[in-house]
Amino acid sequence: MHERLSFYVRRESFVHRLNPLTKLLLAFALTLMGFVSPWYWTPHCVILFVVIPLSFIGRVQREYFGAARRLILPAAGFLFLMQALFQPIGRTIIFQVWFLHVTSESLSFAFENATRIFAMVSSFTVFLLTTHPSELMSDLTRRGLPSQFAYVIISTIQIIPQMQAKAQTIIAAQRSRGLDTEGSFFRRLGALVPLVGPLVFGSLVEVEERAIAIEARGFTSPHAKTSLREIPDGDFDRVLRWALLAMVLAVGATRIWLS
Repeated sequence: MHERLSFYVRRESFVHRLNPLTKLLLAFALTLMGFVSPWYWTPHCVILFVVIPLSFIGRVQREYFGAARRLILPAAGFLFLMQALFQPIGRTIIFQVWFLHVTSESLSFAFENATRIFAMVSSFTVFLLTTHPSELMSDLTRRGLPSQFAYVIISTIQIIPQMQAKAQTIIAAQRSRGLDTEGSFFRRLGALVPLVGPLVFGSLVEVEERAIAIEARGFTSPHAKTSLREIPDGDFDRVLRWALLAMVLAVGATRIWLS
């Protein structure tokens, strides 16, 4: 499996050496704590004191900050803008544009939700940058997860980088044929039309080819599967998973107790 078809970045680091299930549970735990916690500042702490340090420990900080700048921050900013303008809560109006008005309550609500989304996507971004899809699939199937479910998870993880790689190949091929994909916004928008067809049909062909390939490898065989590579799962990983579960339960119990 080529790394260019996934978000995975090969590095030698402590985070890379963690068990894939441990990193997956870490991403889910950080997300749940950000959404379930009764404290306003929890998502900020998740980002500043967990996610960003993990990106440096995993030596993927450049890729993480690039994804944050191109994807996570624009998505969170769009969510913040929509909820600040259209959330009908509060009476303290800060400013008003036509029928749209922003209140201090809606601004606080929008910022809180945008921060939660930022923390959630950031957690899974670090997970994807430090976890090879094949290792995750091997570990999940080894633990008893049906191969069909593991394949669905891995396919979902890989769909965006695969589409990006195919789109870049198609753009390079169309440029070699003289298609102008640069210039003004409307010119680039018009250049998308001849790219959509090859991208969609090429993706459908890839799905069929992959189905044939995994069937030839005995994907649906009822016999127990073996893996060429043994995925490590040490005592630290097991202790960390239980600690994450305890933290999530503690945050949830605190939320119920304070409500």
